[in-house]
Amino acid sequence: MTKKKTKKKTGSKVVFSSILLLLVIGVICFLFVPLFKNLNFGLDLQGGFEVLYKVKSIDGSKMNKEKLTATYKTLSKRIDSLGVSEPEIILEGSDKIRVKLAGVKDAEAARKQLSTVATLSFRDTDDKLLMSSDVLKAGGAKVSQDSGGNPAVLLSVKDKDKFYDVTNRLSKTENKTMVIWLDYEEGKDSYSNEQGNCGTDASSCLSAATVSQGFASDVIIQGGSTHPFTQEQVQNLVDLINSGSLPSKVTEISSKTVGASFGDSTLSKTLVAGIVGISLIILIMISVYHFAGFISSLAIMLYTFLVFGVFWLIGGVLTLPGIAALVLGIGMAVDANVITFSRIKDELYSGKSLQYAFKEGSKTSLRAILDSNLTTLLVAIIMFYFGESSVKGFATVLIITILVTMFTMVFITRVLLNLFIKTGYFDNKTNIFIKVKKKDIPDVSKGEEVIKNPFKNVNFLSKTKIFASLSVIIIIVGGIFLMTKGFNLSVDYKAGSDITIETDAKLTEKQIKQDIKELNLKATDITVTKDEAMIKVTNVLDQDKVVGVNKYFEEKYQAKVNIGVVSNVVKQELIKNAILSVLLAMIGIIIYISIRFKFSYAISSVVALVHDVLMIFAVFAITRLEVSTMFIAAILAIIGYSINDTIVCFDRIRENISKTKKVTSDNIKEICNESIKETFTRTIYTTITTLLPILALIFLGSSGIFTFNIAMLIGLIVGTYSSIFIATALFAYLEAKALKNPNKKSKKVYKDDFEEKNIKGVNC
Repeated sequence: MTKKKTKKKTGSKVVFSSILLLLVIGVICFLFVPLFKNLNFGLDLQGGFEVLYKVKSIDGSKMNKEKLTATYKTLSKRIDSLGVSEPEIILEGSDKIRVKLAGVKDAEAARKQLSTVATLSFRDTDDKLLMSSDVLKAGGAKVSQDSGGNPAVLLSVKDKDKFYDVTNRLSKTENKTMVIWLDYEEGKDSYSNEQGNCGTDASSCLSAATVSQGFASDVIIQGGSTHPFTQEQVQNLVDLINSGSLPSKVTEISSKTVGASFGDSTLSKTLVAGIVGISLIILIMISVYHFAGFISSLAIMLYTFLVFGVFWLIGGVLTLPGIAALVLGIGMAVDANVITFSRIKDELYSGKSLQYAFKEGSKTSLRAILDSNLTTLLVAIIMFYFGESSVKGFATVLIITILVTMFTMVFITRVLLNLFIKTGYFDNKTNIFIKVKKKDIPDVSKGEEVIKNPFKNVNFLSKTKIFASLSVIIIIVGGIFLMTKGFNLSVDYKAGSDITIETDAKLTEKQIKQDIKELNLKATDITVTKDEAMIKVTNVLDQDKVVGVNKYFEEKYQAKVNIGVVSNVVKQELIKNAILSVLLAMIGIIIYISIRFKFSYAISSVVALVHDVLMIFAVFAITRLEVSTMFIAAILAIIGYSINDTIVCFDRIRENISKTKKVTSDNIKEICNESIKETFTRTIYTTITTLLPILALIFLGSSGIFTFNIAMLIGLIVGTYSSIFIATALFAYLEAKALKNPNKKSKKVYKDDFEEKNIKGVNC
């Protein structure tokens, strides 16, 4: 009777847990589509226009925060009139503003509207600047009337002292005339030429007034005596002045135009690649970990939903690099579960019950998960702070994915698994639960031995010389290619323009060369595929040329056209930020690992990271793959991933050292080798689950992130073996050397780090 009641109770718990699980799945599926549709997509996924402006003061004075903010507000007002629902206006540095207009219907109209920022200036008849519009109140222009009752513009004076001083000095001159200009152009506009047209639609000269004495009152701009302003002209002037009466000029230094159909194609390709990558990860997790893998797969779905949800809540704009970060993040997020599941299996193989194995496995894996994710978070923050727009988009999503990983893949997965474990249903069904067959679990009470590690007889560290030699050869060959041919730099790092055309027409390189010649451009690289041509030209295309090139290819090939322009100013800034980002990431990791572990771990980790970076540089130099801003994002992402892998291995080394009665120069290498064996299965699964979405993006995704994905592919492979054969091998060497030549300081550090009473076992 009691047995039946227990069975009935267990059944009820299983039913309840299953219903709860189905509800979670149902809610995710029901809300996912509307959430995705309500996201703000960047211009690379829906078409649009992006421009980077350098802001200068028109009177030659130094730019300050106040003037830059004023320009920002002006551009905001102008964008409002375009009807763009989710514009992005970003201040970059002390003198640049980036504007992104995703979904804008007419990119050229938007470009013209933004670049024609109305700047008012007061000059004498010799065109010498007397005052800029900073003497006026921002937004202070109003519709008024002149003394004859005709429509006029009233300007409110802010700096009355300056206005009085200027007008007073002018009143004492022979000419006594103050000319008011709108968007005066040096070398083009002149009062001597415009005197007869001043105050008409045909001239930038708004008004010329005689100043008989100094004054500090508001100013009236009126039309000429023969051509008075109409009401419509006055209203247009008021709007123009209020949205552009600034002490600054904006100069376009880079731009990007993406056709709407081009963006749609990119989005659909990336989504297909993402779905394929995620599906493959789910299949592997279920086949390797059975029911636990199914719960992990559910957590992946929840993770994706929450990342999009957080992005929607903060009003973020999802871009192509952002989706790449999300898909990559899924592979890395699975690592949290792989670490936990590996520890649970270890406990089961040592003869523990399922409930105890789950409790201990969850506890001992937590610190390794935290350390590995926090180092990746550190790199993501550095990437966000120093990166430009596409890198910032990648970093933003990466930061969100790391935080969501900790909630879904650690907390939610464990809660759901614990819910089912407590039912008792899986107590004798460990194979169904986590793919551990009952016959493989030793009965410790009968003296049965713990199952042997599948890599028990492999001496990983003995292979160090082979892998190190291979790396040295590749790096040397890469160095030779770099010195003789240099990198294949994108326009991001050498200035110029990038033209991508996508068409059903059959293209040949010969045709494209002829097109470039007709357009009077100088091409440095032309790549033609089945339905796409990518062209790099040295010309920094101006607004009119962008329009002409776009129209040419659209009409000739019915093509979808994407044009990016980068000036020398942007190139220099990107190079500086790229170098700074990588260096700071390295320094940050040294400091973090030194605090969490010890200095020898930190040095070993960073040497491995430098190795990874040099290997990626070498492969790109040899293969002539393009180095762009997304390449730097990939380098930083690999630094984050590789250190993640290294920390998991180091965490096991630290635990095994704490369990060893006496650590000597003779056994430290064996301890490290044993730690590699114990974590190697986890390393294989994590690498595969991270590689799958990257491969899906390479073969099915957009060409816009092809370079990024190739760099990630190389980095993942290199980062995996460097964690074992470079970082761990170097750590073993450093520790063996320190133990052979001990001093008081090293003894103390060693004791504090490894004594069992001070170190709680931390596993992966």
